[in-house]
Amino acid sequence: MHTFMDAYQREVQLAFKKDPFSSMPKHVWVICMYKNQWLLTNHKKRGLEFPGGKVEQGESPLDAARREVFEETGASVKTIQYIGQYTISDQQICKNIYFAEIDDVEEQNNYFETEGPVLVNELPDQIAENQDYSFIMKDGVLQYCLEYIQNVQK
Repeated sequence: MHTFMDAYQREVQLAFKKDPFSSMPKHVWVICMYKNQWLLTNHKKRGLEFPGGKVEQGESPLDAARREVFEETGASVKTIQYIGQYTISDQQICKNIYFAEIDDVEEQNNYFETEGPVLVNELPDQIAENQDYSFIMKDGVLQYCLEYIQNVQK
């Protein structure tokens, strides 16, 4: 398990095992890859980030992950795998984290609270200082998840 502070100095706990904090998390976050590029969404208020959001009533976290990717980017998921879960101590927020390979991206009329898909070849080395990126991308969750994904793919 990894414990660190987020951009707002709140304690975050991250674990790469099944349901370490909750068997029914209320949020999901999906790290997406499409044709060897990272697929992000441009949130209207927060900036560039991977798709994610709330699990709706009667929906599984996996179904929520697929739905959020489609709603925020127009992408259809080819494969998706659970990689971990994190919690923010004082926010009562628990998120499942998934890694998805995208089959296709189709233009949509509405991307809900985002401005749609953004493809990037590389994430910036100094992402924490980059104003274009959301605070969600600026703490240890992304860093540890990318390392985990890279190690699993070897």
